[in-house]
Amino acid sequence: MEFSRSRRRRVLATAAALITAVPLAIVATMSANASVPSTPAGWTLQWSDDFNGSANTLPSSSNWIFDTGYGYPGGPGNWGTGEIQNYTTSTNNIKLDGSGNLRITALRDGSGGWTSSRIETQRSNFRPPSGGKLAIEGRIQMPNVTGQAALGYWPAFWALGSPYRGNYWNWPAIGEFDIMENVNGINSVWGVLHCGVNPGGPCNETTGIGNSRACPGSSCQSAFHTYRFEWDESSSPKAFRWYVDGQQFHSVTQSQLDATTWNNMTSHAGYFILLNLAIGGAFPNAIAGFGTPTSATASGHSLLVDYVAVWTSGSGTTPPTTTTTTNPPGGSGWDAYSDIQAEQATTRSGGAVESADGGQSVTQLRNGDSLRFSGVRFGSRTATQFVARAASGVSGGASGLVEVRLDSPTATPVGSFAIANTGGWQSYRTIPANIAGITGTHDVYITFTSGQPSPYVSVNWIRFGT
Repeated sequence: MEFSRSRRRRVLATAAALITAVPLAIVATMSANASVPSTPAGWTLQWSDDFNGSANTLPSSSNWIFDTGYGYPGGPGNWGTGEIQNYTTSTNNIKLDGSGNLRITALRDGSGGWTSSRIETQRSNFRPPSGGKLAIEGRIQMPNVTGQAALGYWPAFWALGSPYRGNYWNWPAIGEFDIMENVNGINSVWGVLHCGVNPGGPCNETTGIGNSRACPGSSCQSAFHTYRFEWDESSSPKAFRWYVDGQQFHSVTQSQLDATTWNNMTSHAGYFILLNLAIGGAFPNAIAGFGTPTSATASGHSLLVDYVAVWTSGSGTTPPTTTTTTNPPGGSGWDAYSDIQAEQATTRSGGAVESADGGQSVTQLRNGDSLRFSGVRFGSRTATQFVARAASGVSGGASGLVEVRLDSPTATPVGSFAIANTGGWQSYRTIPANIAGITGTHDVYITFTSGQPSPYVSVNWIRFGT
């Protein structure tokens, strides 16, 4: 990805497999629209999307951000990889198929240009609990095209470190896990770690530390297979592992990397997950030995995704979870000028609800977390102030921002305040901030941004003023 799967020098040999069963992966034959597998004992489902929904509709914007164009604003061109397609939100390129699958389709227009789609999770804090494990899994069928007609096709299922959001130039230090990559219709899955510095460094960038193997049984293109990545903080040394249909084919351990490199990619708030179907670029070109796509490349083939799920296991601090409520009571929306209780957020990503400050608060919020309040009514009055009841027990001089965004967790903040240690996690203060004028009715997102991974703020309530 961004520089990541970028100018790849590699032509990785198909791996001899390390055949190791993983208990959560589903190896038995499954239908094309199987549900997310049931969670075994010892694991907790943190997040999932099984792509159920009406045919010809977009995947949930509550779960996914749609990346469009030829790169992030201010980031490297062609997504840093040399891929040539224009990513769109058109249902010609991305849609639910009505049978429980997401379909991402690459299309060539009459002038020879290509369009496709790419999405990434709203959440960017997927990581294991302290001393535990994280598993990211998807059941996917690669585009069913091979040979000359497949030249340039580049499907991927992968994850990027959360500090990449809004920076776009800190790759590969923040880490990248390529859970499933494929190019040119070859019956092979690549698993790759990107880390350190570019070029060279401990992960041999821009190649990365990777391995590959053929899909078990049916080819990667002709059938669904389950692709899985595990981050294991319970083993010694700590390890990353890659699986296809329950068979391990790649691993990287902490002992293979220096301490700084490992810490840079594992000590931040976590990762967000991406799905995309690229056309052309450094990786397919390197494998083909010439530029792709070509005139023989066939338009209209699709990446199919049955589900994506994230599990954790083990003791320690549980990673932030997402909860959804029907608050406020009555469902009529929130009055912007009255106290809005944090624990009643319509959607909460991260933190935990605890008794505090004479009521309940959402505590231990960290970088990448958010609270969403649907239908906040500002009316015709213009709100110019944001007030929050907040506390912080963060140590070491750390701090972070509490931000207000409208209608999207990635919208430009209309206002914010910074908070550092207030004297303890129960030392609440009422903190005001100026905001750009707001009228009407909006979904209000309170987002939390910090350059360090530790929790740094708890919130009791918010309100707005004129």
